[in-house]
Amino acid sequence: MEQNLAYWMALAHAPRLKNKNKNEIIVKLFEEGKTLVDFFHLEPKEWMMNYNLSEKEANILKDAGQSLSNYSFLVEDLINQGYKIIPITSKEYSPTLKKNLGRSYAPPLLYTKGNLQILKEKSIAIVGSRKANNNALKFTDTIAKKASKNFEVVVSGFAKGVDKQALDSALKYKGQSIIVLPQGITTFSSGFKKYFKQIVDGNVLVLSTFFPKAPWSIQLAMGRNPIIYGLASEIYVAESSEKGGTWSGVMDGLKKGRTIFVRQPQPQEKNANKLLIEKGGEAVNQEGNAINFAREEVEQNKVDEIEDSSTEEKIINLLKKGEYNSKEIISRMGIDWTTRKMTSHLKKQENIITITGKPLKFTHKSNLNTPGGQTKMFS
Repeated sequence: MEQNLAYWMALAHAPRLKNKNKNEIIVKLFEEGKTLVDFFHLEPKEWMMNYNLSEKEANILKDAGQSLSNYSFLVEDLINQGYKIIPITSKEYSPTLKKNLGRSYAPPLLYTKGNLQILKEKSIAIVGSRKANNNALKFTDTIAKKASKNFEVVVSGFAKGVDKQALDSALKYKGQSIIVLPQGITTFSSGFKKYFKQIVDGNVLVLSTFFPKAPWSIQLAMGRNPIIYGLASEIYVAESSEKGGTWSGVMDGLKKGRTIFVRQPQPQEKNANKLLIEKGGEAVNQEGNAINFAREEVEQNKVDEIEDSSTEEKIINLLKKGEYNSKEIISRMGIDWTTRKMTSHLKKQENIITITGKPLKFTHKSNLNTPGGQTKMFS
């Protein structure tokens, strides 16, 4: 078995060869009742003839086959250290990942350490910026809490911000998590020390699709994102900018037909969440529940009407006493309006007079009637 895994590594890490090409080889071998050992003992001409490979691709695989002895030593070392190497044909391979990424994108090989049963459970991913705001982090905590209570695994990319919050919250609420690495699995030594107890207890699974000794890089971080999305049954976006890993991951997911839930941002927030919703993301509120915009708009209008009715009466009573600018009115009444909103509101009122100057002031028309019945100001 260990010898077979060396052949799997040779195929999985053959450079400049797409996962689709690798998986096509695997499928054809399965249909023929053959193994990768059989494949690597064929001549490049047979690869080109029987497996639809170009001469360039055949040469890549020939070079990969020359490293089989090195892969054999590495496989033995990994297994001795407690890592699991899982080919795409194994029953231990994530069915969610295989379903979501399909033959074209699913990685041929997974490297893991921890409870493999986690790969069979329903899972969600919570993704977002490294510099996420408090609203995004609170949203992440809420979604992770709900997932943990529903026995759903939280998938995390182990980056700062939303990823780390998702992991920490899942464990805080006694849930389970998959850490998807942007590096080779043997380079995560500090993480293994930090989460040793959670791994031993079966609550954390560490997973990588990259060469085991590969150091962190921006390219691997970007390459990890589709795996995070692929491992999840549901995807929630806490916060995204218009570029970077979260944005590219969401756009890739939407292109593949995935349903992606995006937190509806507050009016004062500066992020790309609203744009992602416009591009096809499903809007959810701070609790992670789907938003019915038509219903919420009607309900908000009703609230505004009630507030405006009560507020209007207070404004009139105040302005009957004298002249005030918008800022003074807001301060005296203690209402949560902007000066722009107050000014706009007052200019529309029939019985309110605008007094020119800087700043503009307002009063009730009952204060300004002259003996001749003319007002001293104009509206």
